[in-house]
Amino acid sequence: MRHNISEADPTSACPSPRNPWGIVFSAVVALSAVGTLAGCGGGGGGSDAGGSPPVSGAPAPAPAPGPAPAPPASAPVGDEPELPPPAPAPPSLPTGGDSGSPTTPALPPSLQSPTGLDISKPGKAITGITATSSALENNGDTAQKTLDGDLNTRWASAFDDKAWIQFDFGTKTPVGYMKLVWQNAYGKEYAIQVSDDGQTWYQLRYVAGGKGGTEEFFNLNANARYVRLQGVARGTQYGYSLLEVSFSSPGSDNTLPMLTASAVPTPPANSTVVTPATPPTLEQVQFTLPDGTLVTRFGFVGRSRHGRERGEDWNEIGFGPNDTVDANGKPQDKGPGAYLNFIANYFKNRTWGVEFIDNSRVAGVTKPSIIVNQYYQQAQRGGGHSFFRRIDDPNVTGYGWMSPGRLLDNTTYTDGFVDKTSCPVVPKPPEGALARPTTGYGGIVGANDGCSVVLDNVPGHSDLAPNANGVMVPNGVNIPSRNLKVGDAIEFTGSFFSSRAAMDAIQDNGNFRYYTNEVTYVVGSGLRPQYGIQPRLNNAPLPVETLSGGTGSISYDYADNSTFMFQQPNTQIGMKNMQTFVEGRRWFHTNMWTGDHNEQGNDRNTDAVKLQGPRFNQTNCFGCHINNGRSLAPQVLNQRLDTMAVRVAALDGNGKQLPHPVYGEAVQMNARSLSTGAAQDWGNGVRVAGFDTKNVTLADGTVVTLSKPKVSFDGPTPTVYSLRSAQPVIGMGLLEAVTDADILSRVRSTPDEDGVKGQANLVYDPETGAVRVGRYGWKAAKVSLRHQTANALLLDMSVTSPVYPNRDCLAGPAQCNNKKVEKGVSEAELQLLSRYVAQLGVPAQRSVVSGFPKGVTPLSYLDVDPVKVAAGSKVFSTIRCTACHIAEMKTGAGTELAEMRNQTIKPYTDLLLHDMGSELADNFAESQASGSQWRTSALWGIGYTERVAGTGVKVGYLHDGRARTLTEAVLWHGGEGDASRQRFVKLSTADREALLAFLNSL
Repeated sequence: MRHNISEADPTSACPSPRNPWGIVFSAVVALSAVGTLAGCGGGGGGSDAGGSPPVSGAPAPAPAPGPAPAPPASAPVGDEPELPPPAPAPPSLPTGGDSGSPTTPALPPSLQSPTGLDISKPGKAITGITATSSALENNGDTAQKTLDGDLNTRWASAFDDKAWIQFDFGTKTPVGYMKLVWQNAYGKEYAIQVSDDGQTWYQLRYVAGGKGGTEEFFNLNANARYVRLQGVARGTQYGYSLLEVSFSSPGSDNTLPMLTASAVPTPPANSTVVTPATPPTLEQVQFTLPDGTLVTRFGFVGRSRHGRERGEDWNEIGFGPNDTVDANGKPQDKGPGAYLNFIANYFKNRTWGVEFIDNSRVAGVTKPSIIVNQYYQQAQRGGGHSFFRRIDDPNVTGYGWMSPGRLLDNTTYTDGFVDKTSCPVVPKPPEGALARPTTGYGGIVGANDGCSVVLDNVPGHSDLAPNANGVMVPNGVNIPSRNLKVGDAIEFTGSFFSSRAAMDAIQDNGNFRYYTNEVTYVVGSGLRPQYGIQPRLNNAPLPVETLSGGTGSISYDYADNSTFMFQQPNTQIGMKNMQTFVEGRRWFHTNMWTGDHNEQGNDRNTDAVKLQGPRFNQTNCFGCHINNGRSLAPQVLNQRLDTMAVRVAALDGNGKQLPHPVYGEAVQMNARSLSTGAAQDWGNGVRVAGFDTKNVTLADGTVVTLSKPKVSFDGPTPTVYSLRSAQPVIGMGLLEAVTDADILSRVRSTPDEDGVKGQANLVYDPETGAVRVGRYGWKAAKVSLRHQTANALLLDMSVTSPVYPNRDCLAGPAQCNNKKVEKGVSEAELQLLSRYVAQLGVPAQRSVVSGFPKGVTPLSYLDVDPVKVAAGSKVFSTIRCTACHIAEMKTGAGTELAEMRNQTIKPYTDLLLHDMGSELADNFAESQASGSQWRTSALWGIGYTERVAGTGVKVGYLHDGRARTLTEAVLWHGGEGDASRQRFVKLSTADREALLAFLNSL
C-alpha cells in the first residue's frame, strides 16, 4: 500500500519529556531542505530535569523547560506521573534463637488425641487448671491471673525473652483449643509445647511475627498433662503480659473433620494423546496487506518515568554530575529508577494501542514511510510521541529525543496550550484490516485523523568524535537527514497526555499524564528488543541469539528495576491484549478475601471479596511467586513454609496413593474465621525442622556444602509428602505454544550414553477427561495454563473456579463436580489470570556489552563479559547439560495468542520428566510421574533470580528450594543428570566460572 505523502514540507514532532506545564508537547519544527532537525529536550545529563529523579513518595523536582514553544501564561499545571509505592515487606521469619527450643521434637502419637474420640459436639471448657511461670515483673501479677476470667488482671513476666508460662491440667487431658488474650506487651515469637511429665517437652505450635491481641489455636490434637508457652522474642521492651488463657476439649467447633478421599486417575502408559483444536486468535499483532504493507499493532501502559532513568544522575566525564560514583570514583548505588514498576490503577483506562503502517516493502516504494495511529480510551492532546534519541549534544547522556515525523494537524498539539484534548477516542481497528483503508486523512491513506503522524526520515544530527577525555561529542560535522530504509532501528515511545476534564468525563479521578514503554521498531520487520550502544546508550536491536523469549523478549533494564523484570508483558503484546494483561495482573495481586491490591494506591477489587475459603496458604498469587519469581527458600528452624506448596497423600491397603484424609491433596497452612475474618491457627503448619548437610569437594579443591531441609507438621505427618517451591511464571504462554508433537518427539525409548531418557507425563484433562501432554508444574502434571491456574487457586488460595467448582475437589475427583458450586472466580476472571501469565515476557540474555558512557558505573547485571559467557555456553554443551536443558525450540500456531506463535525460543527445558535419583526423590507421584521424576526446569531468566527476589528475600533452586546457589543445584543432580554432574565436579576453576557466567546471563 503506497502512502500518499507530500514531500514538500517535512516537519517534526518534538516532545520535551518534562516541562513547567506538566504536559509533553510535540512542537512541530520546520525542516530545511536537507532535513536538519531542531534538537529535542534532554539537556543536562541523566535526568531530564537536570537533577536526581524523585524517590518514591517524594514530590517531583521542578523540571527545566524543553524546546517546545512557550504556552500562554494561563496554561494549566498538570499532574506529574505518580511514582509507585515501595514493594511489600518480605514475610516474617523466626529469629532462630534457642530460647524457644527450636529443636524440640514434634508431638508423638502417645501425646495426640486418642483414636475414636467423639467430636460430634462442640468442645467444652477445661477447668481446674494450675498455672506457674518463670520470674515475674512483680509479685502480684502471677500466672494464675490468666485463668481467673478477669480481663483486668494479668500475668506479667520479667523483662526476659526466654520467659515462660505453664499450665497443669492435673492429669493427661485431650485439648482441642487454646485462646490467648494479650495486653499491649505481647509475644512476637514463641512456642507452644506439651509434656506428660513436665520435663520432656514436644512442640505443638510455633508463632513467628505474632501481632498480639487475641490469638486462637484450633485442632490442637493434644492429649497431655502440661501445656507451656515458651517465649522466644518479646514484641515490646517490656515483659510478656497475658490477660487471659482458656482451653477447650476437642469438638466439632475446633477439630478438623476427616475427608472422604478419592484417587486422582492416571492414564495408562500407552494412552493416545488428544491435542485440542486451535482456538480462535484473540488479536492479530502483525499482518501484511495485499500490496505488501506491513501493519504492526502493540499495546502500551502508563509508566511513571523514562526507560533509561536510574536512581542516580549519570553523565560522561566533564558533563555534569555523575552519581554512579562517589568523590573517589568508587561505585555507589542510590537505588532503582521507576520505569518498569506499575502506576496506581494501571488497569483502569491507562492502556492504549499503537499501529505502525509501514510501506517499506511495497513494490516500487523508494522513500519508505510509516503512518502511526494511536488508540486511547479517553481524549488526548496531540503529539505525545518520540522516535529517535538525540546524539548531537554532549549533555544528553540519558534520554533526550530527536523526533521527526509529521503531525497531520498541528492544532491538536497547540490546543494543549489551552488545556484542550483535541484527539478524540477512536475505536480500535478491525482485525486484519485498517480502520480507514481507502479514505485516510489529509490525503494520507490509512491515517485516522489529524492526530496521526507520518515518519519518513532519520533526523539530521552532528557527527561525534572523542574529545580529550574520550567522551563522544559533536565534532562540527553535520550529518544530514535521510530517508528511512529497511532495517533502520526506530526507538519509539508514546505518552499519555489527557486532561483533568477528559478523565473526569470517564469518571476516573486518577492522573492524566503518564510516560510509557520505549520500544524499538525495525523498518520492514516489526518490534525487536533493544540494548544500549555508544554513543550514550543509543538503542540497537538485540542480536537474534540473545532472544530467549523470541522477538517479544524483554529488553535490557537500564533503569535499575530488576525486581520487576519478571512482571513485564511480552514486548509485542497486542493493543487489546495489553488491557487484558493489566486486568489479569490486578487479579494476580488481589487479596482473595479483602479484595485489596498488595500494591498501595490501587482500587479495591470488589469482585474478589470473600472468595477465599477458611484455610489457605496465601491470599494472592504474588505471595508465593515473589515478584513473579520463586518462593521464599527454607532458611531457619521453625520457618513456616506457607509461601511454598506441600503436596500430601496417604496410601490405601493396596499401596495406592490417595489425597490425605485431613489435608486433602495439599496442606493449607493459614486460616481465618469466615464470620469475622480474624486469623486462626488450625494446626496445618509445615515448618523447617532442620537441615541435612554434606560436603562435596570439586576438582580444584573447593568444598561446597549441600543442605537439604527437613520438615515437621503441626498436625499429622502424612505417609507421602512433597515440598514444592513456587517457580517463576515468565514465558508460560510460549511453553503452551510448543506443540505436543514437539515434546513427544524428544522422548527416548532407550537411554543415551549418559543414561538420559526422558518421558512425557500424560495426564487427564480435569474438564474434558481427555488424555493430554502435561507441561506445567514440577512433575508436568498440569496440561494447560488454565489447568495450572485453577489448580493453584484451589490448592494454594482455597478459591474455586469453573475447573474446580467446590473445595471438596481438594479430596479428589469423586465430589469435584457442578452438583455443588461454591462462590469463586468466574470464567472471565479465570481467563484474565491465565492470559496474564501467558503474556509475561522473558528477559533477553545479557551477553552483549552495553555502551555505558565514560566514567559511568555500569549496572552490575549489564556489565557482562561476552567472551566468558560464550565460553560458558560451550562448557554447558560439552558436559551435556543440553541433554535435558535443550538450547532451542520453536513454538507452533496452536495458541490463541498471536504473540506466541512461530517463535524461536531458548527456555533450556525439554518439558520432559527425568529420573533424578534417590537424593532428589520424595516418593510423591503425579499422574505417570514417579517420586524421583521431575520435569526439566526452564533456565531462562535464572540469572535474575536473586535480583527479582529483592533485598532481604532469600530464594532457592530445585523443587524444595534446597540449593542456595547454582553450583549447589548442579551438585544435587543424580540419576539421569549424574554424568553431567560428575563432569561439572571435574571442571577447572576457569571453566566452572565461565559456566556460571553463562547461566547468570540467562
